[in-house]
Amino acid sequence: MSRARLTAVAAGALLAAATAAWSHSLLLASTPAVGATVAASPSRLSLTFNGRIEKRLSRVRVVDGRGQARALAPETGGAPERLDADLPALPPGAYHVEWQVLSADGHVVSGRFAFRVSP
Repeated sequence: MSRARLTAVAAGALLAAATAAWSHSLLLASTPAVGATVAASPSRLSLTFNGRIEKRLSRVRVVDGRGQARALAPETGGAPERLDADLPALPPGAYHVEWQVLSADGHVVSGRFAFRVSP
């Protein structure tokens, strides 16, 4: 195989790998925002990803400072890259949101972030 052809094949393989990596779902924004301190308990959680997710196969929960987890029920309608759910009333304290989604490329992606409700 010529050096030029070998280089072209290698470049193609790298491009394919980069394309596959970019198609995994990445969390772009959230409400409440990552690391935010909010003045009152938010009534809704919204997670925005960089691409379409399979909402019916997604999970999200909020965990309080004592480790008590509450599963949330994500809505199945709306924008294909957004996961929205109603939040229960949260007393002041620190919380973690833990999420798991199925990306359009078939990969399961998960993450976690913190926010705080001020007293």
